[in-house]
Amino acid sequence: MSRSIRLLFDSFAEDPLLDTAISRAILLGVDDGSEPETMRIHRPGNVVAFGRQDSVSPGYRAAVSAARLHGFEPVERLAGGRAAIFHDQTIAFAWAIPDRAPKEGITDRFVEICGIIVTALKAIGVDAAIGEVPGEYCPGRYSVHARGERKLVGTGQRLTRRAAHVGGVIVVDGRQRVNDILTPIYRALDVGWRADATGDVRSEVPSASWEGVRGALVAAFRERYTLERGTLGDTTLNRAADLAPEHRPRVA
Repeated sequence: MSRSIRLLFDSFAEDPLLDTAISRAILLGVDDGSEPETMRIHRPGNVVAFGRQDSVSPGYRAAVSAARLHGFEPVERLAGGRAAIFHDQTIAFAWAIPDRAPKEGITDRFVEICGIIVTALKAIGVDAAIGEVPGEYCPGRYSVHARGERKLVGTGQRLTRRAAHVGGVIVVDGRQRVNDILTPIYRALDVGWRADATGDVRSEVPSASWEGVRGALVAAFRERYTLERGTLGDTTLNRAADLAPEHRPRVA
């Protein structure tokens, strides 16, 4: 019998700090046993998600200001890496997994989530594979790319004592929006990258839609696990509300 995972579609796009904190609250609930293993797939708002390395950069304040100037809310996210862009034509995902030795499974979890995403993208016609594209934004070994040329998906992890968070973003459409906001932000952070390494699913498959990609992702998960639609409880929502201010960029 396949493992059962709660599936959530809840989105808080109008409040990016709370949206980020929801995933963290779920992770903490999975860690303490009050929440089941959960996969959350949702539509985000306009967000620049900064990593820890960004927050210690001399240009962090300027990068945060650039995000706001371009209509994107800056947040400090759960996982590491460099600044990544979310908007309403991207899919955000957050998988909270119970694990009593989470450090031991880091690579396996990256391989698992990327394999599921590749399966989903191939099902709609994308020539997708796992690996870093030279010069990609928020670079990582466990990106998902199209044709080895353009990054479509970024992933990251955060660990607690008894759980792991695997999260990331799939760019369905709007690669130029990603590049437009990344240009001033990466300039402020002094991060080198190539704008032509940024991709989106619709550039590969023009008929692709946000709903279609989400559906393919859910179907790929169902090939491996039993998904059960769930809802967020008040305890998680209240916990997230308390945590939300901690994801506000810490700039003087």
